[in-house]
Amino acid sequence: MEALGLRDDLNDKSAVAAQNSLQLIAFSIGDQTYGVEITTVREIRAWNGATPLPNTREFVRGVINLRGTIVPIFDLRARFGDGQTSPTKNHVVVVMSVGDKWVGILVDAVSDILTVSRDDIHNVPEGNSIDSELLNGIVTHDSRMVGLIDLHAVVSGAKMDA
Repeated sequence: MEALGLRDDLNDKSAVAAQNSLQLIAFSIGDQTYGVEITTVREIRAWNGATPLPNTREFVRGVINLRGTIVPIFDLRARFGDGQTSPTKNHVVVVMSVGDKWVGILVDAVSDILTVSRDDIHNVPEGNSIDSELLNGIVTHDSRMVGLIDLHAVVSGAKMDA
């Protein structure tokens, strides 16, 4: 009986650890590493261009047709204020769900799947308004800092004010 009690105790601890962990898809923009929760990612595709849209901000690259679904593509480098990406065949688009819509973000490369503890996520330091506006937090993983992207903030403000 005690062995069963011990096993239940181990299962409870494993369940708590799983609830406290977060899996991320990590990707890079230059030397910076960012991540999004893996459950939001629908697919990762090679950059193949996008159809530009009028009256959009510089960080909106346009739209793609993904099996009948029109998906807006956001240039994450431009969204962070570092100028537009000059895409090559090595760049990728990470297609994600934001609420009930799909969006794609153009990144330099997808690098990893990370498992982090929610307890290790820190607030974004004050001082850089763009970073604090577009990031939910920062976590250290294997001695590198990973910015956690706030997808809702990244996609907001895509249309130019008339």
